[in-house]
Amino acid sequence: MHTPSPTCGHPLRIAVASFPSLGGSGKVASELGRALAHRGHEVHFLCYEQPAWIDAARDRLQVHRVLLPDYPLPNLGAYPLALSSSLSSLCERVPIDLIHLHYAIPHTTSAYLAKQILSSRGLPVPKLVTTLHGTDVTLVGSDPALLPIHRFTLEQCDGLTSPSDYLRQTAYRALGLSSHIPFSVIPNFVDAEHFSPAKHPLQRRSVLSGILGHELSLTESNTLRVLLHSSNFRPVKRIDDLLTLTQTLRNELPVLLLLIGDGPERPRLEQKVRECGLASSVYFLGQQLDFVSLLRQSDVFVLPSELEGFGLSALEALSCGVPVVASNIGGLPEVISDGQTGFLHPVGDTATMTSAVRKLLTDEKLWANMSQAARHSVEQSFQRDPLVLRYEELFLSLCRPSDSTTWPGTSNRRSIF
Repeated sequence: MHTPSPTCGHPLRIAVASFPSLGGSGKVASELGRALAHRGHEVHFLCYEQPAWIDAARDRLQVHRVLLPDYPLPNLGAYPLALSSSLSSLCERVPIDLIHLHYAIPHTTSAYLAKQILSSRGLPVPKLVTTLHGTDVTLVGSDPALLPIHRFTLEQCDGLTSPSDYLRQTAYRALGLSSHIPFSVIPNFVDAEHFSPAKHPLQRRSVLSGILGHELSLTESNTLRVLLHSSNFRPVKRIDDLLTLTQTLRNELPVLLLLIGDGPERPRLEQKVRECGLASSVYFLGQQLDFVSLLRQSDVFVLPSELEGFGLSALEALSCGVPVVASNIGGLPEVISDGQTGFLHPVGDTATMTSAVRKLLTDEKLWANMSQAARHSVEQSFQRDPLVLRYEELFLSLCRPSDSTTWPGTSNRRSIF
């Protein structure tokens, strides 16, 4: 993997608090932390279990387990308090410059409490930056039960970021944030070398045969049309719309729908697939740490969500040259160019979404043009290194002494910028 040269200015000590799950915020946090570590910064992750995307030795960073007490009290979630203790303890041992919080709830409140602990002891206090990822603005974050403390602790941060302008504007509106906090929009990114289009067409036969459990002929594998969806299987993802779409199209074309992920909706959806007679066309593949081989063999990525703060899964599909048919909602229009890299339609309009998928599956020229445009859009706007650099510039600007444009003792060092 190609990485930029290590930082030649002032390497930072950065603590990162994130969820260790396979979801978007955990993945972005891991990729960003790994990239910053490879640029020469000292990166510490604090999670309640080993992050799925991180290999500490390979990624040149440290992972600290947040130990959770087991108290027999109802509705006591110990994680926020345990994280505060872990953050303050780490900062006592290591002079952390900045704490980066991925997904605001409860991470920002925990970091604020840790900051108060350090301040009360006369210890150096790190800068706080929170990245808002989606439902920490639109759903959980705006819940009246949490909103007052959520808004307060966000306003104590030294900087906020979000991957889409939609989320930034929604944060001001739904959370009532003060405009005095620096708030940057830094899009999510992909490793475009890893998420790349298929180079060997014959691999499709092997991949699809493995999924179906029987050997396909070359003609069968080339004829089969593959739809892909990846999510956390919650109602907001509207996977029922995908089943309706698939049921319509399979009467016209040999269609296969691959569902990657897991979540509370999965048992109900599996039952619905059986009841609708779709078992031979719909496959639940579960959580996949790396499903780039499946993306490469897919024809269309479908995302009918009723809300998306950004749409990282759609971006990964575009990077593999797979056009996306999605809802025209939230941050998705900032990722998908309607009519060029995919199609956007109103939420719940399964008829027009089905029509768009049908066009892509039956018009080879249209598909080829959109596939090329999809890949080009990622190369132009969503590659990893330029966007990591924007985070790095933000962090350095916040940590730089206000009365000087250079770091103490580094006046003779070459800047990385």
